[in-house]
Amino acid sequence: MSTDKTKSTKPADQARSKRSPGRRRSTGRSTRKRSVLVTGYPGFIGKRLVRTLLTREPNSTFYLLVQEKFVEDARRYVKAIRKQNVAKVHLLTGDIADMHLGLAADELKKLSRDLTDIYHLAAISYLGVPDDLMWQVNVQGTVNLLELADQARKLERFNHVSTAFVSGDREGVITEDDLDCGQGFRNLYERTKYEAERKVRAAMGRLPISVYRPSIVVGDSKTGEIGRFDGPYYLGILLVSSPLSVPLPLPGDGGAPMNMIPVDYGVDSILYLSQNPEAEGLTFHIVDPNPMSARSAYQLIARCAGLQANKISLATGLPRSLLSGLTKLVLSVPGLEKISRAPRQAIDYVSSMAIYNSTNTMRLLKGSSLECPPFEAYADNLVAYVRSYYEDRRKKREADEDPLA
Repeated sequence: MSTDKTKSTKPADQARSKRSPGRRRSTGRSTRKRSVLVTGYPGFIGKRLVRTLLTREPNSTFYLLVQEKFVEDARRYVKAIRKQNVAKVHLLTGDIADMHLGLAADELKKLSRDLTDIYHLAAISYLGVPDDLMWQVNVQGTVNLLELADQARKLERFNHVSTAFVSGDREGVITEDDLDCGQGFRNLYERTKYEAERKVRAAMGRLPISVYRPSIVVGDSKTGEIGRFDGPYYLGILLVSSPLSVPLPLPGDGGAPMNMIPVDYGVDSILYLSQNPEAEGLTFHIVDPNPMSARSAYQLIARCAGLQANKISLATGLPRSLLSGLTKLVLSVPGLEKISRAPRQAIDYVSSMAIYNSTNTMRLLKGSSLECPPFEAYADNLVAYVRSYYEDRRKKREADEDPLA
């Protein structure tokens, strides 16, 4: 391994016809050697995608754009995965928010000459950062990646990982072609990801682009591994981990779909679609086509965790806005939000009646082995992982507090 530092989607055929004649068309290329740039390390999805790429493509060349503070961690991570052809993995110390990605001129020249694929996952989702930083990373960072893509003459696919929540506060059926539909936004993350996707879609006429919109990404369906204990799905984690006997009021009547996917399905779907020539110029909802209701999901988690039913409180007949506010109030109890380590704004995600149509995804995944597993098939794995995580933390805390340890 080397470390380098000196409005609606356009139809795919229309997008391809407008691209410059000097740029190559996408081909089915699961076995060919690629030259790939990945952003988003050390995010949970980014790390998983890197691991999968390095494992499946030993002869491809990879460039990982990593902030300086994460370079050593990335070096150890790559060495743990790659036993051979480590020299084909290059760590580029930079930042998508910086001009020219913070890279030296010779690094940019090499990327422009060699790149065949870009996977852009880097973004800030934590709502506690300053607004201008989120804009700079999520929107300007995407613009900076598009500028590099414009210079990469061998580029066969620019893969942009967006989010299903660019739909904002819309409800009802939301298609993969929908983007600018007059929606409002519940937080700055949604707004900046929407603006970033607008930039990407505007470039579809000149670049080979695919856009992926995952819903709530939870842990691995087989191991239960969870990347972070926050985000829109935090109430389920709270049910498993909280030692408090506090009934949690679920917004509305609990009938809203709680659309979750395991990280392995999300990553595998993105990688599969990214190498399918038919995916060029299209947007994909990476979602559960048959999501459980929030009520059913919480009750399932409670059963897996062996918790009593009174850990969940459903109040019907009250306005959804009132229940949402009540839930946020409960979660503001000192100590309770600290346990969940998640912003209270995320409660809105489990009270929205948004239904994400995934026609493009289902059509192109048909015939593959990829299928989103139902939540009930892996909920117990998530619960077991969370319990193990908190048990390890408890033991460590007790050891640190023991003067004889």
